[in-house]
Amino acid sequence: MTENTSSNQSQRIDKWLWHARFFKTRSLAQKQVITGKIRVDREKISSPSRKVLIGNVLTITRERDIKIIEILDFADKRGPYSQAQLLYNDLSPPKPEKQKQEETVESMSRIHSDGRPTKHQRKQIMAMKRNSTE
Repeated sequence: MTENTSSNQSQRIDKWLWHARFFKTRSLAQKQVITGKIRVDREKISSPSRKVLIGNVLTITRERDIKIIEILDFADKRGPYSQAQLLYNDLSPPKPEKQKQEETVESMSRIHSDGRPTKHQRKQIMAMKRNSTE
């Protein structure tokens, strides 16, 4: 999968991002490049057909996350995550410990607040509504 042949010295950025499993589909990768959320060696790009080389550093901006990636290799096809990790070196600084804790608390609260309320929660809501009208 990660064989680097002499004829394969560069690759389209959208294809590389898809092979490296940063995006689920190639069209999503293209959309991110077009909207300017991907940088190659600190240079904003807008063309998904832009060729990248081994050693290029990509900055990928997502909703609450920024990834800094160094390209190590190219792939001929999209493979499993374990093989996709061999295509790049993650240069992103580690997240501060406090931020990690806040994210886990936030994600836990989202898990418990999604969906319909339980019977117990519905009774509490009804009691609060009754108390507010009295």
